[in-house]
Parts: sequence; structure tokens; C-alpha cells
Amino acid sequence: MTKQASEMVAAAKAQVENLGPDAVEAELASGDAVLVDVRDAEEFANGRIPGSVNVPRGMLEFRADPTSPYHQAPLDPNTRVILHCASGGRSALAAATLKEMGYERVAFLDGGLNAWKEAGKPLA
Repeated sequence: MTKQASEMVAAAKAQVENLGPDAVEAELASGDAVLVDVRDAEEFANGRIPGSVNVPRGMLEFRADPTSPYHQAPLDPNTRVILHCASGGRSALAAATLKEMGYERVAFLDGGLNAWKEAGKPLA
């Protein structure tokens, strides 16, 4: 039996913490969270949430694994990590993957950058 992408996203959303734009903004202001943008580099270059770190979805597992030669700071299993993409699907899947990798303090921006923009939050 095959799974549809929408089913996989729904299952991921059920496993991880879903945050709205106000909650993400508050966590970033506290300085206790790392915001990871899992969109492609081209998308990231066309507008991003200030302070976000770009880790394209295709490299996430390698960048998040401290034993990998491709590991990217500030990804750390002990750090609060919030992920986002354009609309929330890729970041939900990415958050579930990080949770599977041992990241316990992981969440994603539900609605992604689109929700951030609609809430009138700042962009860089």
C-alpha cells in the first residue's frame, strides 16, 4: 500500500509541536531557540525570517547529525529547534525526522513563511 504525501505530512504534524507565528516570534525573542528554514537556497535568498538558518530539506539529516562531516552548527540535539518552510509541509516532515534522530525540543511553524507573512511579521 502506498502513502500520499498529504498523509505523511498529517502524520508528522500529529507527532510534533505545531506553533503559530506569535509563538515562534516569542521563542526567538527569548533567545532560546534556533529557527531553521528548510526551503531551498533560492527560496531562502528571496526572503526569509530574520535570524533563520538555511538547511535545505534534502541535507537536513546530514546537517543535523553531529557525527556527520556535513554537520552544521547551530543544529544540536539539546537545543530548541523550530523549523519552517513555505507552507508547513516540508517543515512538519523535517521536524518529525529530527525527533526520530533524537532531537526532543523540536517544533515547526504551522503554515510556514506564508503564515508568518500573513501575520505581518518581519522579513529579511
